[in-house]
Amino acid sequence: MQLPIAVRDNLFFLLSETASQVANLQVLLETLSDSVGQRILDRTGYSYNLNMRIHDGCARTLRRSKKDDVDIYSLRAAESIASSLEQITALTHDCVRLVLKLDQADKLKKRPHAAQLEEVMKGIGLIEKAVEKYDTRLALKIGNIERKLDRAYDKLYQEHLKELRKTKHAEEVVTSLFVGQRIAEMGDVLLLISEAIISARLGQPMHMERFRSLETALSDLGLKKARVEPLAATKSGSGISGISDPDADDKDYVAIFKDGKKDKMLEERDSVESWHEIFPGLAPQIFSYKKQGKHASLLIEHLPGRTFEQIVLQNEDDLLGKALKHLTKTLNAVWVETKSKKIYPACHIGQLRKRLDSVIDLHPDFRPGPVNINGCSIKSMDQLLDQAEKLEEKYPPPFSVYIHGDFNLDNIIFDPQEKSIRFIDLHRSRYMDYVQDVAVFMVSNYRLQALDKPTRERIRLVASQIYAFAADFADKNKDRNFEIRLALGLARSFITSTRFILDQTLASNMFWRGQYLLKRVGEIKPKTARAFRLPVEELFK
Repeated sequence: MQLPIAVRDNLFFLLSETASQVANLQVLLETLSDSVGQRILDRTGYSYNLNMRIHDGCARTLRRSKKDDVDIYSLRAAESIASSLEQITALTHDCVRLVLKLDQADKLKKRPHAAQLEEVMKGIGLIEKAVEKYDTRLALKIGNIERKLDRAYDKLYQEHLKELRKTKHAEEVVTSLFVGQRIAEMGDVLLLISEAIISARLGQPMHMERFRSLETALSDLGLKKARVEPLAATKSGSGISGISDPDADDKDYVAIFKDGKKDKMLEERDSVESWHEIFPGLAPQIFSYKKQGKHASLLIEHLPGRTFEQIVLQNEDDLLGKALKHLTKTLNAVWVETKSKKIYPACHIGQLRKRLDSVIDLHPDFRPGPVNINGCSIKSMDQLLDQAEKLEEKYPPPFSVYIHGDFNLDNIIFDPQEKSIRFIDLHRSRYMDYVQDVAVFMVSNYRLQALDKPTRERIRLVASQIYAFAADFADKNKDRNFEIRLALGLARSFITSTRFILDQTLASNMFWRGQYLLKRVGEIKPKTARAFRLPVEELFK
């Protein structure tokens, strides 16, 4: 790892100090010497001071150095390793206090704690070389100690439970169990150190399950060396990275690696396979699906082109026009091909209710009570939602289509060379009201945090054109309730999207638009329902 000399030296001093304290704890458990225990406790402040020096040194380096001169991932790893080593010393001190409080501690000498600490010592002994050599193999060895100590503690726990049922010296058994638990925690900390070293080596955050999945993915691609570039981290906790071959002339990604919770990855795999059956050519190919414990990973085809978000934010009107043309053409083809008489309502108000608490947590000013705006009284949010829910039940969609399910701008790829639209991030795809995708797409334009006038004008244009296309599709397919359902969908998306937006002005504009739409929908009467029209131009100014 590339570290400033002062940071590296203090890190190695802290390594030495940690190893010394753990070794002294071994001696204490073998001898039960009060003086050894006290000697460990007397060193408490030194570990803390070294940890602080490392953090200060990293901060100082970031302040004084130019961006390109600093290996930020190594600095992050150094801070993480330092905090973890101090945590091991803190666990060591906990063990000492537990042992010194015990009146009859002789039986502790026969316990396996000293042998378990030998595993901790092995891990600590590998850290210096792993840091100096950027060695992921050694980092894996450090991380593997966590499993050994976990298994040892599970066995210890069961043995101690049996002992507690028949012993008269419960205090010693409980103390032994607590000491064993602290040693198992040291294994957890060694795993964090292992992950910090691997993350520094790869230049991105990397937990152990993800690294093992990535190794398998590279093997599937037949790559001995690879460049792995972080692309995104989703709200569900999934990580997305691009994999490229550093020796190839073509620097494009050869595949996309995505990992996360097993149920999310399984959903995405099944949805992509459904797209291949229902409408081939839109979804990327999946090269492999691997599961490991509660996590899983996908190796996915890299799709060339630009996301719709990139196109909207760039000042290329001709490209935007072509992208919109192909998007509407593609959507029309999908909707016509997958149109089903079975009705699957979007339940916009139900979706809104589920997410409203998260909105209020981030924006407490969006009170759900009645409000008065410029002399205009608006009912409470609960009242508006009750009204809207009743209306939603009266006006279900006349048919369903196969939708994307998360139709944000960054999940749509346009390839200008091939003149094609492709979809990504498809884990929510299903048969549903097409208005769900339309509303999400329109609001994902509005919530772009670009405030310059030309970009806002392009946002208005895109929202207006996609609305016009969807309205025309509704008319041709005799969907008489389209405007009402879209109003509900837009209200839902405007309001729930604010839970991801910290900019108070933008969030307020979106929230009040959503509340305005709920108010307008609440005023609809059976006689006026057919005549209801959305003020799209005004909403997206």
